[in-house]
Amino acid sequence: MTLSATPAPSPLPGRLNLFWSPRSPFVRRVMVAAHELGLAQDIHRIDTAVAMTGCHAGLMQVNPLNKIPTLITEDGAALFDTMLICEYLDSVAAVPSLFPPARAARLQSMRWHALGHGLTDLLVLWRNERNRPPAKQSGEVMRAWDSKASATLGQLQSEVAALQAAPLSIGQIAVACALGYLDFRFEQMRWRDSVPALGAWFDGFNQRASMQATLPALA
Repeated sequence: MTLSATPAPSPLPGRLNLFWSPRSPFVRRVMVAAHELGLAQDIHRIDTAVAMTGCHAGLMQVNPLNKIPTLITEDGAALFDTMLICEYLDSVAAVPSLFPPARAARLQSMRWHALGHGLTDLLVLWRNERNRPPAKQSGEVMRAWDSKASATLGQLQSEVAALQAAPLSIGQIAVACALGYLDFRFEQMRWRDSVPALGAWFDGFNQRASMQATLPALA
């Protein structure tokens, strides 16, 4: 195991502590949820750089998976998965609102979340492959990811009316953060050209204060 030389971060006791990066689309989903729930100001953020080729020594102390986001709750529990963190934040918010209680609405929200999360996963792996030396890249794999991304966008395009009509939930947030990552890391795809209605929905959703407050940063 290769551990980074990065000093171990120091979570603040009695606070919500988030191991994060402003460039991670998974972290962005958590922070958009936090802003929507009025909890963003309560979260102490710990800058954490992770990579597939090594392990962050400080993060490994609390999350053996070496992934961000990782949330340390006020009582010291470590929560790893993006969905779990968002659901926890919703549960402690003054007015929980991102996980619909009604079965049909919750299933729809979870389905959109699955599409947004899966698209994000695919795009991150695609970017990692794209950043490898050209001789080591797999054109076949990247073409498959291109096809899967296009099919997912087409599916979401067919559901724009429902995305617009449904009350805000974790489902729309996951989809929007995935589309935001396309803008951030895959600008050359010009994805809006093939799914204009989805692009218009996203451009409107992206004006929410929570989305503007979490725009990814290159530096």
